[in-house]
Amino acid sequence: MDENTRRAALDYHRYPQPGKLRIEPTKRMVNQRDLALAYSPGVAAPCVEIAADPDKALDYTARGNLVAVISNGTAVLGLGAIGALASKPVMEGKAVLFKKFADIDVFDIEVDTTDPDKFVEAVALLEPTFGGINLEDIKAPECFAIEARLKERMNIPVFHDDQHGTAIVVAAAVTNALVLQGKTLADARLVTSGAGAAALACVDLLVAMGLPVDHVTLTDKDGVIHSGREGMLPNMARYARDTNARTLPEVLPGANVFLGLSAPGVLKPEWLPLLADKPLIFALANPEPEILPEVARAARPDAIVATGRSDYPNQVNNVLCFPYIFRGALDAGATEINEAMKMAAAEAIAGLARRPAHDSVAQAYGGRKLTFGPDYIIPTPFDPRLILEIAPAVARAAMASGVARRPLDIHHYRRKLSGQNTRSTQLMLPVFDAARGSGKRVAFGEGEDERVLRAVHDALEEGLMRPVLVGRRRILEKRLAELELRLDLDRDVEIVDPETDYELMAKLVEGYRTVAARRGIPAAEIQRHVYRRPAVTAAMLLRMGHADAALVGGNSEYWGQVEHVLRIIDRLPGNERVYALSGLILDAGALFLTDTHMVPDPSPEQVAELTQLAATELRHFGLKPKVALLSHSNFGSSHSPSARKMRSALTLLRKAAPELTVDGEMHADAALSQALRDKLIPDSRFAGPANLLVMPNLDSANIALTALAASSSSPTIGPMLLGLSQPIHVLTPGVSSRGILNMIAIAVAEAGREGSD
Repeated sequence: MDENTRRAALDYHRYPQPGKLRIEPTKRMVNQRDLALAYSPGVAAPCVEIAADPDKALDYTARGNLVAVISNGTAVLGLGAIGALASKPVMEGKAVLFKKFADIDVFDIEVDTTDPDKFVEAVALLEPTFGGINLEDIKAPECFAIEARLKERMNIPVFHDDQHGTAIVVAAAVTNALVLQGKTLADARLVTSGAGAAALACVDLLVAMGLPVDHVTLTDKDGVIHSGREGMLPNMARYARDTNARTLPEVLPGANVFLGLSAPGVLKPEWLPLLADKPLIFALANPEPEILPEVARAARPDAIVATGRSDYPNQVNNVLCFPYIFRGALDAGATEINEAMKMAAAEAIAGLARRPAHDSVAQAYGGRKLTFGPDYIIPTPFDPRLILEIAPAVARAAMASGVARRPLDIHHYRRKLSGQNTRSTQLMLPVFDAARGSGKRVAFGEGEDERVLRAVHDALEEGLMRPVLVGRRRILEKRLAELELRLDLDRDVEIVDPETDYELMAKLVEGYRTVAARRGIPAAEIQRHVYRRPAVTAAMLLRMGHADAALVGGNSEYWGQVEHVLRIIDRLPGNERVYALSGLILDAGALFLTDTHMVPDPSPEQVAELTQLAATELRHFGLKPKVALLSHSNFGSSHSPSARKMRSALTLLRKAAPELTVDGEMHADAALSQALRDKLIPDSRFAGPANLLVMPNLDSANIALTALAASSSSPTIGPMLLGLSQPIHVLTPGVSSRGILNMIAIAVAEAGREGSD
């Protein structure tokens, strides 16, 4: 990684507190009685119950939702044998994924031994603590024996994700790719590059699902795995071929599937014609695959290509699998994760990709087609249906294969998962994916600002956009050197320099003269505005088509920057005002508030208008809007002007947008608690907490936003301007570089939607 990314990663892990995890209580502890129930003497009651029936631990402790992510640091990512302690950031990262994708709690445990016997003994003794064991980053061949011995000794699921997580996602992708090629596993002939833990697990699962053993040829760095090779483990020897071939190109002729889990560049483009018609090329080495997709497709346009990278279609990513297979296994009380459960997970993933994209996913992709085909053979990692499909399939397989101790009503279980599936921390992922690779140009008014430059650097790393920086080249060169940012001003960005770009600046001045003449700007001020006010410069670049989106502000008072924007960028036809929407990523889910920055005291008609605009924006985040119109009044309990305003807005909304899930007027606590709402009214219009709070005025909205953000330390998204005809947003003075990066993704995704209209 470059130095900027390295430093950013170190800061990410260090601030505001070291690490990525913490432990929080799930029960209140506010008085003496709570203390007596939580500890002595109350804790004795569940202890006695568990002593009499060990399965009661699932009822009275967190064990049933607790997984250990365990490593000895002998095969960490691409870093190798860096040791147990150095592996801890990776294990914490895996723990975060478990929590964020499937709400599974994790303790990461780093065992400081390379002795398999000691490792097995240490892990096996932890069984009373955990509901499942996720082995991670343990080198081959020891990982095979460690997993086998732990599965034999322990009566809870033991799962080596490097092997089986990869295998499940690969199996799903191969199955679907073969469907597109008009083949089945029984027809396929597979050649690997790599014969380590992941490759062997992939082949084993594919064979279990119908791939003939004699259709498999393994190769590794020493060549073809042939019957004369010495020192093979049993799981490798099973696939040893009786052949004189010794190199990869010798065994490629006629192969339908190339499965690479090895090293960069090992598959040469000149070898690709050897493959059968319509080959599947799975180049899964990271970060550089065995062959780049564009190179593979240039040589074989008929190929379906998958990689392990997020910047290409068909990313084979373990996160599609491991959170959900553990979710299903834990909830069914499974004693192991067996082949039936792995196959069920693979089939669920494959089946999901063959179905039409969910509305939320389609909205999130900003009009990009997500239909089953060569560039979409597996779902995206943030498809909200993953947990609803995989976990029940795994639980059903656990019950059918006799390893479930807590049988589930699958229909009820799916409903429960649906209610829990907030996925709040995934909020920005679909927006980033909609923006990625768009090539849209984004103009930055404050191009010299350090936060903007860091965000631009990160956005380029993500492949989100083409930056247009308003700034002086001489200052930018100096600033980039000071920040040690590897941005090439001639290659990576376009600079609009007021000191040297006379021709472009003259066009902007003339364009602004046309706009400003009727909007109260003195003629003598027009040129100074364009040259001296970067918000004006960036907004004019957008208006005149030199950019597709723009971000301005961040260094001065918000309203002053907004006024420049409103003079230049037109409102959407028919819109009365321009509004602002802000979002919070809370533990309980995503929560949006409006209007936080623009209209001090909206009328009922304006409340109805901004609500519809905000609801549309939520759909672009992949969320179904559940709208609460807030007031000091609960459902008619007051007749104050503000309460009457919100009631009138509700009437207007139900007439103008009958499909919108909206209710009010109500208190904030009623909006966020269905139980409280049910006590107040018998026919609440939505289930669970609202995700869009519409405030009666700017004061209440801004106070609520800042109080929630400060008290919860939650990331804030926005403010996003609603009701403008072009994508432009004004940054607040306190915005961070990460906040700017989020706004870049939002603006680019918005520009992409406009381009597809």
